Amino acid sequence: MTDGAPLNNAAWLKDAEIARLLALLACDGEEARVVGGAVRNALMGLPVGEIDVATTAVPQEVERRVAAAGFKAKPTGIEHGTVTAIIDGRPFEVTTLRQDVETFGRKAKVAFGRDWKADAERRDFTINALSVSADGEIYDYVGGLADIAAHRVRFIGDPSARIAEDYLRILRFFRFHACYGKGAPDAAGLHACIAARSGLDTLSRERVRTEMLKLLLAPHATPTLAVMAEAGILGTVLGGVPLLASFENVVKVEAATGVEADATRRLGALGVAVMEDAERLSQRLRLSNAEFERLMALEYWWRVRPAAGAHAARVLLYQLGPVSFTDRVLVAWSRSDAGAADRAWHELATLPQRWTAPRFPLKAADFINRGVPKGPEMGVALRSAEQAWIAADFSAEPAVIQALADQAAQEATASS
Repeated sequence: MTDGAPLNNAAWLKDAEIARLLALLACDGEEARVVGGAVRNALMGLPVGEIDVATTAVPQEVERRVAAAGFKAKPTGIEHGTVTAIIDGRPFEVTTLRQDVETFGRKAKVAFGRDWKADAERRDFTINALSVSADGEIYDYVGGLADIAAHRVRFIGDPSARIAEDYLRILRFFRFHACYGKGAPDAAGLHACIAARSGLDTLSRERVRTEMLKLLLAPHATPTLAVMAEAGILGTVLGGVPLLASFENVVKVEAATGVEADATRRLGALGVAVMEDAERLSQRLRLSNAEFERLMALEYWWRVRPAAGAHAARVLLYQLGPVSFTDRVLVAWSRSDAGAADRAWHELATLPQRWTAPRFPLKAADFINRGVPKGPEMGVALRSAEQAWIAADFSAEPAVIQALADQAAQEATASS
């Protein structure tokens, strides 16, 4: 099925690199089209990022044509029919049309084909199964155009069958709804996700982590997470009780302060009340060390409050650094009684935009010159001087700093 040529004036489709690639592949009896997310986003008025291409040409022919034109071709997924073509330094994933021979989950046995409809029907959602030729003509075999118009995320064919092929599609269903859907999720898809939710336990933690972190940044993440919680899916993923109000409020205060939305911070708002929660999430989602450390830095969020004063805020920023400071303050704000327009919380949260914590100005050499020997005494002197410097509100006055060093050295040598 085709539906006219609504993308014939799309600037991205006329870019030199993609135009060259399509011209190389769509000739001498072969066809090539842009498929998937680029088409979907263009039709929805969203930015077009990566551009994927499908073709009737087999992988070896793709490699031959690309190389013959003087470009590079890398067999990045040759067993699945995928070649990465690098045109003037820009990479494009090119995949030969496929059809299922045997279906058993993600390891389905496929064969290369020439049937665009059969290839479209292998995909997950209708809005992801559209293709467009170089002249802008769109091909829709599964009702994707109608679903884009309705902002509806719908499985292709039987939702239960699509999910059984790969249980990650449960999370993808919710992520795509949070990104592109409006209103309630498709009822048939939701029912199938609920019925198959135990299959999430079979997925690798890395795949679950990737989907969840993307979902947390989606425009309609909050209502989607609420549906997931009601369906018993969110609790299964997190292994604990989701803090939906905190998540929603963090989204609001990020916007109110102009702080960039951050998936790790939002995960902390959603799932971390005590440090055991951070440890559990790290294990369940196989978080990176940096992500885990940020969740752990939320400890004592309940102590953060604007009323503690400007000095306390600077001390906290000095101790945590700007990223973890912002995380802890925004999470604390999200769990307070204050709204997103509260001026005191806004002032606290935006402190890193106005003040950069200085480096502690004293080093071991400063204390060696004052007669402090290396060893435990040196550690005592450095800690004492740093604490006094912090108490002096990070003074930059040389006389104050030297006096602090003198006092700390005297105390360290006296106690030895």
